[in-house]
Amino acid sequence: MSDTPLWQPPPARVAGTHLTAFTRLAESAFGHPFPDYHSLWQASVDTPETFWALLWNYAGVIGERGETVLTDGADLLRARFFPDARLNYAENLLRRSDDGLAVVFWGESKVKHEWSHRELAERVSRLQQALAATGVKSGDRVAGFMPNLPETLAAMLAATSLGAVWTSCSPDFGIDGALDRFGQTEPTVLFCPDGYWYNGKDIDIADKLAAINAGLPSLKKTVVVPYMGRADAIAARLTDGVTLDAFVAPYQPQPLRFEQVPFRHPLFILYSSGTTGKPKCIVHGHGGTLLQHLKEHQLHADLHRGDALFYFTTCGWMMWNWLVSGLASGATLLLYDGSPFAADGRILWDYADAYHCTHFGTSAKYIDGLHKLGLEPGREWPLIHLRAVLSTGSPLVAESFEWAYRSIKADMDLASISGGTDIVSCFVLGNANLPVWAGELQCRGLGMAVDVWNESGQPVRGEKGELVCTKPFPSMPVGFWRDADGEKYRKAYFDRFPNVWCHGDFAEITEHDGLIIHGRSDAVLNPGGVRIGTAEIYRQVEAFDEIIEALAVGQHWQDDERVVLFVRLRDGVKLDEALEKRIKDKIRHGASPRHVPARIVQVTDIPRTLSGKVVELAVRNVIHGEPVSNVSSLANPEALKQFADRPELKS
Repeated sequence: MSDTPLWQPPPARVAGTHLTAFTRLAESAFGHPFPDYHSLWQASVDTPETFWALLWNYAGVIGERGETVLTDGADLLRARFFPDARLNYAENLLRRSDDGLAVVFWGESKVKHEWSHRELAERVSRLQQALAATGVKSGDRVAGFMPNLPETLAAMLAATSLGAVWTSCSPDFGIDGALDRFGQTEPTVLFCPDGYWYNGKDIDIADKLAAINAGLPSLKKTVVVPYMGRADAIAARLTDGVTLDAFVAPYQPQPLRFEQVPFRHPLFILYSSGTTGKPKCIVHGHGGTLLQHLKEHQLHADLHRGDALFYFTTCGWMMWNWLVSGLASGATLLLYDGSPFAADGRILWDYADAYHCTHFGTSAKYIDGLHKLGLEPGREWPLIHLRAVLSTGSPLVAESFEWAYRSIKADMDLASISGGTDIVSCFVLGNANLPVWAGELQCRGLGMAVDVWNESGQPVRGEKGELVCTKPFPSMPVGFWRDADGEKYRKAYFDRFPNVWCHGDFAEITEHDGLIIHGRSDAVLNPGGVRIGTAEIYRQVEAFDEIIEALAVGQHWQDDERVVLFVRLRDGVKLDEALEKRIKDKIRHGASPRHVPARIVQVTDIPRTLSGKVVELAVRNVIHGEPVSNVSSLANPEALKQFADRPELKS
């Protein structure tokens, strides 16, 4: 690994960051200087009461904070932040009501909208009144089976302003996938579109909506949002169906009211991927979500009032929740619906250029896809306002870091970030004041006592182990829905190490105090008793132009485990002996002989979740003849058939 960083932030930029300003305040509050980021991070986890109170004040949280910052801080399951606080998440996002640009939307190249802060507030007001008239009250659930439209944002803000709980997934989910989620949380009102665009195609979901509507007896109203021009016809098919226009027609904009709720009052219900059973319904609170997102946006991403924040996401991924919180920092949200590779891969960069995007968020898979398309955004668009590119969803390999600095922009913070639905935020993420090293996530998040432990529960450095968090943090889940005694919640995160959050990532802390994520620890390969992260193999094979994507699993074989690599190749490419040898040689020399797969098998598709993550565990089940319990969580479940009874795996 190189001993030179790919990027070093210019001193003039560091001088103007949120983190620099916050550090000065922290030095006064803690009573001593912080010579570097690590010393500030250490203080933030050693003295959380001081850190989180200071953050509340710095970020200007609207609400009553109360005197107490943390109770039962030694017990992760009993810990409570700001137990006396009263606030409302939506109020903090709607703090502006001026004519500045709040939200921009592109539905590929088909539909485009702009809303000012004033227009957003007016739309939220009308929806707030309509929801209240429908009987929605604090604690009720309001669901969105929605694309990433401005109307989705407005519906969420209207619901949460009343103290109701917002829950959503994207309209590419199947009927079973939607009912597996919403059937558990029983929404009172459902928002849905009259279709959506994908890669230039009009996707008709009328039959799907009818089935979902019929399968949710809890619904009092299903609101059809116009997008494709057929809202009236679809609403007429649904029980208690109504178009958005008709839903808000009786109401004129008026001053918004905000239900003041406790810090832990339920705000969002997010869903686990559900590849090993029905999705877990993970409940997140108003205060923890808001405070954590303000910290990450301002102190880590350096998001300022007037910046333009983009993240390619659907409403079925927690990055949507993270994205929309950018309003609380005064940013303009750039929302997008459709294929990221529309217009020959140019659409997102046309969008970023048109609206002076400062923070461009995407996935590691997208960055690798751009590379293989041969598209170099930095050569075709000026991108003079771009300060940060954020990447998550899977580990970003070192070669992709290097490509991004060559082909997107040399002067930017390329921040690979990692956390998840479980915490609606990040454990490890970017930092505008720190250098970027190829293949590394820059730092552990402030206030997050993140460590890497071996199987004996001992901290390790420069070695792979389990990513853990040893102290409480505000965005820990309130709990799981319908888990009254908290047993499912405890088993999900605290069974491995008592009173320590075990996240399920296989990670390593580097000499720069950054991290490398080597994949999910439950998908770790174990040939000959040596633990190997799948990301280490993917890093090598993604360098091949012939390979579109790959998936590695462990196969039980002769009282041991052997590594099997499945590869999806470009059209017209065959997996012959020469290519197989090149793949194995690359893995042997780039990783180690232990990483070399015993079998390499060509497939035409690789199963993934609706948020784009490959599902190693589902494939492992299939090759061992075991059932996959919830195929409705997959975007392409038919791909699993390719992995069953493969003759290549029988010898």
